[in-house]
Amino acid sequence: MSSITGAGVSPGRVIGPVLQMPPAVPEPDAGVGLPAEASVEAEAERLKSAAKAVQTGLKARAANASGDAAEVLKATALMAADPMLLKSAAKLLAAGRSTERAIWEAAEQVAAQLKALGGYMAERAADVLDVRARVVAELRGVPAPGIPDSNVPFVLAADDLAPADTATLDPAKVIALVTAGGGPQSHTAILARALGLPAVVAAEGVTSIPSGTEVFVDGSAGLVVAEPGETERSAAAAWAARGALPAFDGTGTTADGQLVPLLSNVGDGEGALAAAAAGAEGVGLLRTEFCFLNRDEEPSFEEQSAAYKAVFDAFPGKKVVVRTLDAGADKPLPFLTDATEPNPALGVRGYRTDKAHPGVLQRQLQAIAAAAGQSKAEVWVMAPMISAASEAAHFAGLCEAAGLKTPGVMVEVPSAALTAGAILEAVDFASIGTNDLTQYTMAADRQLGPLAELTDPWQPAVLQLIKATVDGAAATHQPPKPVGVCGEAAADPALAVVLVGLGVNSLSMNARALSGVAALLKTVTLEQAKEAARLAVTADSAETAKAKVRANLPMLETLGL
Repeated sequence: MSSITGAGVSPGRVIGPVLQMPPAVPEPDAGVGLPAEASVEAEAERLKSAAKAVQTGLKARAANASGDAAEVLKATALMAADPMLLKSAAKLLAAGRSTERAIWEAAEQVAAQLKALGGYMAERAADVLDVRARVVAELRGVPAPGIPDSNVPFVLAADDLAPADTATLDPAKVIALVTAGGGPQSHTAILARALGLPAVVAAEGVTSIPSGTEVFVDGSAGLVVAEPGETERSAAAAWAARGALPAFDGTGTTADGQLVPLLSNVGDGEGALAAAAAGAEGVGLLRTEFCFLNRDEEPSFEEQSAAYKAVFDAFPGKKVVVRTLDAGADKPLPFLTDATEPNPALGVRGYRTDKAHPGVLQRQLQAIAAAAGQSKAEVWVMAPMISAASEAAHFAGLCEAAGLKTPGVMVEVPSAALTAGAILEAVDFASIGTNDLTQYTMAADRQLGPLAELTDPWQPAVLQLIKATVDGAAATHQPPKPVGVCGEAAADPALAVVLVGLGVNSLSMNARALSGVAALLKTVTLEQAKEAARLAVTADSAETAKAKVRANLPMLETLGL
């Protein structure tokens, strides 16, 4: 029996045979050039057709997915026909490379550039290399790489998972995910939580376990054990016998009656209906990018308004918080973002695009207002990537001009947390995006396995900034203006208790996490939550913070969380 420790990102204890992801598409021979009878023009067209076929296939998969999965697939599809990638390949074709070698080298160059930029753009490198493999497979007329097939349920192991694969794996067959790379807030982690699969990331060594070996996976402890013994078998059996958590009854509350609204993060009308069916008390984050991805031009007022209304109609009489377009960085748009930015993660993204392209945000706000006027939802609107009070005030003015009554901001950078009091003079609420706040606070790319400890939202520095945001809201306003959390941290039941103890008013998460968070909150009083927050904030590391809090919440074990 041997064990490997990584970062546990989605709870569950299971035992099953491990299957390794199939080998990558073999690299085309660098010594083979274009055949004598082939023309550069014809091969460039063949390459363009292959890329288009890959894009079409990914779009079709996106149409059959929803929520996070659909958004990841749409973003990857956009990369498949990226003009920069195809132009680079065409130049290599003209220099005598074979068609397969040209796209291979072009993708390598683009991926290297993205990795060098760090942050969100570094995340897109995996998408480029995934697309490269799919295009080469298309050119060869062979199946694209993907999840292995099996007649029995299995644990999937990989270096890391391409977003397009993770988004569409079958949870009836794949019972757990283990990867050598990635971090607590990587695409793999986010989608594992959305699918309810036990998952461990940044577990170096898992790719060396031979396929077919029986393994035990503990998604809370971050443990992978090859050839498990009786202790692990008992733990897996207890997990299987625990029974399902009670369905969320639609009222988030602590044991002593402190109301904590539990909302859901959604990306479209279908996701909103699923969240409503799961009991969500509203929407804490509507990602509006779904209207804009895979577009060469801005969607029309009518298209946007209809898409937003579909979400609003799922929650009549309830709060729906809309995040305006978060373009830039990992979500480039041809009509809005500059692909030549040297560091897009720190560049013109989110609210900042309004300075470079005034009018797009104004028109989006008008479409949101029109949809709100035709529905019964209580619509709030927030701007992403706000860094200063002056930006918050400008956004509030745009909302007022559009007829939207409740403007707010995303707190995603340390400056916004530290000046929350001044920012909340201009707007009505703040929502903390813990994924970005962690990344920007710790200066660490959330996709990198070696940095998994730094990109953990349990980092005391991140929790202190959340407290600073809450304190800022209270220092200048009585009663304090509301501060919610809509990042992945809210989906961790133990961390949700800490957030409540820090004074956060509401929590928004993927719909699947609602029952676990609600069940644990009902077992703790507000004073116990405050004690958990004190333990976490004063810890010397993310690992220590998490261990101290979990040890202080024995119901986690009872509930199987």
